[in-house]
Amino acid sequence: MKRVGVAELPLHPGSCPPWLFAKMRRLGGAIAELIVEEYGKRDFLRRMSDPFFFQAFGCTLGFDWHSSGVTTTVCGALKEAISPELSGIAICGGKGKVSRQTQDEIEAVADIFSLSSHRIESLKYASRMAAKVDNSCLQDGYQLYHHAFFLSEDGDWAVVQQGMHERFARRYHWLSENVGSFVEVPHSGIASDRREHKVLDMTARVSREARSTSLDIVRDDPRRLSSQLREAEQLSMDEYLSCGSTVQTLVMPARHKITELSERTVKALRLASELQPETYEKLVAIRGIGPKAIRALALVSELIYGAAPSWKDPAKYSFAHGGKDGIPYPVDRETYENTIQTIENATSSARLGRDEKLNAIRRLHSFLSTDRTPGT
Repeated sequence: MKRVGVAELPLHPGSCPPWLFAKMRRLGGAIAELIVEEYGKRDFLRRMSDPFFFQAFGCTLGFDWHSSGVTTTVCGALKEAISPELSGIAICGGKGKVSRQTQDEIEAVADIFSLSSHRIESLKYASRMAAKVDNSCLQDGYQLYHHAFFLSEDGDWAVVQQGMHERFARRYHWLSENVGSFVEVPHSGIASDRREHKVLDMTARVSREARSTSLDIVRDDPRRLSSQLREAEQLSMDEYLSCGSTVQTLVMPARHKITELSERTVKALRLASELQPETYEKLVAIRGIGPKAIRALALVSELIYGAAPSWKDPAKYSFAHGGKDGIPYPVDRETYENTIQTIENATSSARLGRDEKLNAIRRLHSFLSTDRTPGT
């Protein structure tokens, strides 16, 4: 499986001009419709889960080549342009408060697609877990603020979500057909110009033993966790290890006081113990098990039991019509409009050709199935 699926982009001020967004919506919708028409819904989801295609797609639509806004704007334009009833594809969620409406929007779209209640719950679970894993199991310092959930009437899905850290945004891509487990190498890929020095990646294959040990600790007795952390001198991972290097260095903090786990984290761990999760994924899915709980368990797993997690960051585009800020050149409106019309005409022609083929097949079937007497 490819290990490429994160794009880091600088934050740029300003917003997309209304005239450009309108054209992005038209061109983006036309391209999406053409892809679905020619290659199918599953291939469209595959392309959205590819960080390289997504970035090139944003550049083709005329947005800034490396701005963080390409994620939110492209997803927003596609969400408005794509009709679930016509294409069999829907986009739920979005930026900020809109991302918290994803679950309700999945249910609404599921009614249009006539999906079973089991499938609906599976899709809602996928949306929640993709967000939780990138916030808790992959601790790279980027806080999610955008979550777009692409789904098809066949029940396939993809996720494009983005987090912010200092002056950079990092984009995460998921694809349902690549997710054998939500907690082991779940991303469809990672591309980045910037790598963070210290990243706790509990989704790496290298972290498999640490995940197993973390689960054993919770299933055993979480009340032992506080004493185990004290035994490890209650240091944070950042303070204990010079991560990202082949040489581990003990770095003692200047403070003297030992910091206790928060009551909320302890309560969540006790709840997890009562529930006795069968797998690490089910442990992560428990409400209240967040970054601090995952990190605490990773600390004990490594320092007490020697099950080290991965500390390596699991971490490249094109232009057709110019860029929003005039880089590398201003958007060529005439060329942009011609592109839209060309693709819209191509889509209409493809649909017309398909209808003509179907009608011909129907006529042939009618001819062959008609009762005919010998000699006529």
